[in-house]
Amino acid sequence: MKNLIFLFCIICLASCLPDSPNVNKKGEDIIESNQHYTDTSTQHYHDTVYIPIYSDIYSVDRLKSTLLTATLSIRSTSLVDTTYINDIDYYDTNGKKVKSFIDQTLILGPMQSIDYVIERDDNSGGTGANFLVTWGAEKNTKPLFQAVMIGTSGQHGLSFIVDGISLKE
Repeated sequence: MKNLIFLFCIICLASCLPDSPNVNKKGEDIIESNQHYTDTSTQHYHDTVYIPIYSDIYSVDRLKSTLLTATLSIRSTSLVDTTYINDIDYYDTNGKKVKSFIDQTLILGPMQSIDYVIERDDNSGGTGANFLVTWGAEKNTKPLFQAVMIGTSGQHGLSFIVDGISLKE
């Protein structure tokens, strides 16, 4: 019961936030960083990571689903090395690119993280949505790519995390 009350309070507090954390100062729905990088010659290691996003899941049968809020989280795990995020693309269930979330390479400094939220009511990706994140570094910095999904249905709250998988052979 305490967990349910805590979850309810978190949801209420989150709903009171005035602005979307995804929208930049120009009103564009795009991830921003304090630092941008254009020279890719130092990126000797490259990889693409697939991260599944469950923007809604079936709850009773295929006719009833629960909408979820999904957060893409990209975290540097290095204490000293820089990681460069080159592309963050969002795809729908049919494999069609819905949106690109950055228009230039972002610098992810040591132990820094960035995130992006797919709002609960945004069902543009469908049940099989996913992100493809292309990144590079001087060496394999082993960043962490995760998606956190959270939602409620009646008095039940649910949340889960999925890890991204490298597409590098």
